[in-house]
Amino acid sequence: MSKPTAVQNFSTTAIRTIELSKKIDLINLLPNLSSNEVFSWVRNNQGIVAWGINTKENFTGSERFSRAHRWWKEFVDNSSIRDEVQTSSSGAIAFVSFSYLSENSSVVVVPEIVVGQNNEKTWLTVIGNLDIEKIKSEIYAPREVPKAPSNLTWSDGTISIIDWQKGVKKAVERINNKELDKVVLARDLNAHADENLDSRYLLNKLSDSYPECWTFSVDGLIGATPELLIRRNGDSVLSRVLAGTIKRDESATDSELATTLLQSGKDLDEHEFAVNSVATSLALHCTDMNVPKTPKVLRLANVAHLATDISGTLVDAAPALVLAGSLHPSAAICGTPTGRAKSLIQELEQMDRNRYTGPVGWINSKGDGELGIALRCAEIKENTARLFAGCGIVSGSTPEDELIESNAKFSAMRDALTN
Repeated sequence: MSKPTAVQNFSTTAIRTIELSKKIDLINLLPNLSSNEVFSWVRNNQGIVAWGINTKENFTGSERFSRAHRWWKEFVDNSSIRDEVQTSSSGAIAFVSFSYLSENSSVVVVPEIVVGQNNEKTWLTVIGNLDIEKIKSEIYAPREVPKAPSNLTWSDGTISIIDWQKGVKKAVERINNKELDKVVLARDLNAHADENLDSRYLLNKLSDSYPECWTFSVDGLIGATPELLIRRNGDSVLSRVLAGTIKRDESATDSELATTLLQSGKDLDEHEFAVNSVATSLALHCTDMNVPKTPKVLRLANVAHLATDISGTLVDAAPALVLAGSLHPSAAICGTPTGRAKSLIQELEQMDRNRYTGPVGWINSKGDGELGIALRCAEIKENTARLFAGCGIVSGSTPEDELIESNAKFSAMRDALTN
């Protein structure tokens, strides 16, 4: 366990939110900055984008969620907040991206400029000593057109495809030997461009191709996740669980794909493990829970998933970060039982996930927030991208089918990088 982070003594920070007069294309609003200075949590052109860094802090260790919440609470307590809009994502906002494993670094970033939008309002938040009227006057000014990646080259990730498939085969053998019920195995892929990658180009393509997903960018981790780990809005809590996947292609209709998923014992088993893990964790904090008995089918551009929305009423004061910490890692990204799955992942994956499959999203000053699971994403650093994809392995899995599924999941970021 890492040593506790000392509580930081913040100076008073001014935070002001004002309403804007016109709707806006959120992602196209972002300026051309490095990937760790632009932030996004957008779905169907609703949500928030931000840029600039007022302050940030990194956290490691098993207490990283609770210590991050303490750090954020102190920042808020030492802020002067004037919120003229009063929505869940106005006022004091921080973006968060947590690691899969406790020993890796997680980050909380307070941006300088935030623009948000929902069905009713569009707003601007400025954090720190900036001229909000000047920023407001520049919001609707034309932006530089994002630049497509040039001369991309691709290379294998940490392990070869053959070795990854061998790992899938070993995992199935362990499952059939009753050592565990499910394990999620991930792989990575590398891309290299001639010039620095423009985050805005990637975010635009992801948002256009996957409007049903949350297009996110936090500290260089960029993607479009279909899975909502936790949404806390007052005492209302929601989690969207995805597990069980089929590749979409032109040879089958959506209804045929849905029927295949809903009749697949392998996919239904995988989904049930994920739902049970989330429902069990949320039951420690919630009552009046609604856990649908039958999943629905979520259709995306590249794949279709089994999906279940679990809701409940919060009975304690657990903030979004603490709820996320109690849910992570769920069976959807680790396996079950958790301890055995984590051990098998370390043995077979042979790679460092960093913040892939960790909680990612935003939090506010009231303990509310939206955190997804960092899926369909890539680590962007200057002119390189490291892509990730993972598959849930259960008794009926085969190395050939899991490779097809992982390639289908890679296609979200691969297509975003392709001009």
